[in-house]
Amino acid sequence: MISTQAWADTRRLWDYHQMGHPLRPCSVAIGLGSHDLGVADTAVDLYKRGMAPLLVFTGATSSTTRARMPRGEAIHYRERALELGVPGSAVLVETQARNTGDNIRFSRVVLEEAGVDVSSVLLISKPYEERRAYATARKLWPDVEIVSASTPMTLDEYVVSIQDPRLVIDMLVGALQRLLIYPDQGFMVAQPVPDDVREAYERLCREGFTSRLITANT
Repeated sequence: MISTQAWADTRRLWDYHQMGHPLRPCSVAIGLGSHDLGVADTAVDLYKRGMAPLLVFTGATSSTTRARMPRGEAIHYRERALELGVPGSAVLVETQARNTGDNIRFSRVVLEEAGVDVSSVLLISKPYEERRAYATARKLWPDVEIVSASTPMTLDEYVVSIQDPRLVIDMLVGALQRLLIYPDQGFMVAQPVPDDVREAYERLCREGFTSRLITANT
């Protein structure tokens, strides 16, 4: 049973992880690979709304996506975009990335090799990874403007889509830990973490929502 306090703390983390950037047209939209085809759907929606003339999908496979996306995350995202009416000429893929840093670095190379002039990036991720993706991109691609985006949904809607409330909380806690420790490791720029968010994170850790935390032995 998840306590009322734990849900309140989870909502605090959920709200913090989202950047709240106003959408605007960008040079390119980059969809970060994951288990969630909703990222591809959102990228297509934004493309059709004129927010980017070109889509890049990035991602290999992982233990959590191999069964569902055997051809690789980026390939499955591209196939979804084509099914939804995006022309193939408007989609590039990057199929080697295995983490967020790789997503940014390798997508940048793909765009450079394609001769695409990039001054701004519409960076599309899962809702709870907006801030992590933003902080990583600001570190690795500092000369472009980053606009964060994700599928518009509430925490409750996301829990229903995943069908595993405890896993959702674990994922939010893990994403927050990375925002705390990765800047010192050079993986992303530091983000201000309000005291109430840090306190919520610490309470959730004490309650055992720790399956997605990085430990000293990993």
